[in-house]
Amino acid sequence: MNHILVLHTGGTIAMKEDLQTGKVHPENDNPLLSAVLTLPENTKLTVEEFFNLPSPHITPRHMLELKKRIQQAALQNFTGVVITHGTDTLEETAFFLDTTIGDLLPIVITGAMRSSNEVGSDGLYNYESAIRVAACPQSKGKGVLVVMNDEIHSARYVTKTHTTNVATFRTPTLGPIGLITKSQIQFMQMLIEIKRMDVTHVDGAIPIIKAYAGMQTDLLDILAQGNLDGLVIEALGAGNLPPKTRIPLQKMLARNIPIVLVSRCFNGSAEAVYDYPGGGKELQQMGIIFCPTLNSQKARLKLLIASNCHLTKQELIDFMQQ
Repeated sequence: MNHILVLHTGGTIAMKEDLQTGKVHPENDNPLLSAVLTLPENTKLTVEEFFNLPSPHITPRHMLELKKRIQQAALQNFTGVVITHGTDTLEETAFFLDTTIGDLLPIVITGAMRSSNEVGSDGLYNYESAIRVAACPQSKGKGVLVVMNDEIHSARYVTKTHTTNVATFRTPTLGPIGLITKSQIQFMQMLIEIKRMDVTHVDGAIPIIKAYAGMQTDLLDILAQGNLDGLVIEALGAGNLPPKTRIPLQKMLARNIPIVLVSRCFNGSAEAVYDYPGGGKELQQMGIIFCPTLNSQKARLKLLIASNCHLTKQELIDFMQQ
């Protein structure tokens, strides 16, 4: 018997559209609670309304609360967890859970791009699909999974790519790790093992800065004087920065503030290739950590997790680069 814990957290999947104004807003009564579901054989649900928040309101503290509830669920012999979530920050919650407890039991996150009363609403279908995946034996050991639009993505790499399209969630370079058909759950990729870090706190100030042509030092100068726990930079290309940025970054490094660099490109890997002022080679030699495969929002969460685990400098480098 599959016993799936469902944690509703709000988002478009729990909202309705005002048919006169077109505005989408939260509802006091989650429409999924009254929906008639087609469940997999030998599957029962326990449903909890954990939050009722638009996903831009979700913080790492909410993610930590979800993590603790899921750990409790594992002790209560639940066989899987489904989380419904707004799509704006869905990938961040999924990544946080994957990086902390993703191997605990099947954890599947889903959402909707169209509210429950819109034409072509995708919420109920995605919800049923997520339950099917959480109940599937092959979902074990694959980390946190994001299920949307008949596709299964790894939380590690998936990202939202379109503001409104129901096919918004994509995994750059690799694609989905599985597909959902009318009768089957099909997994087609295996993921490499990663080190997970359980945390009890998510304290810290770690901003994200995006590089651009002609970038000056004004904002970096201010940050260099602030009380930061880390910094994530979306760099140009394979991992390069305008040369003027080096001076404030060196000041931060001198204060032992970890700086993590990712690429602002949608596809590819950040790596130290170019050897010129501001090039990746120089930045790496300065002590900036290259995070090769993550986007900035996920790198920020990973650095936040690491900073609350009090890693040594080398442990931090190894963790961020895996």
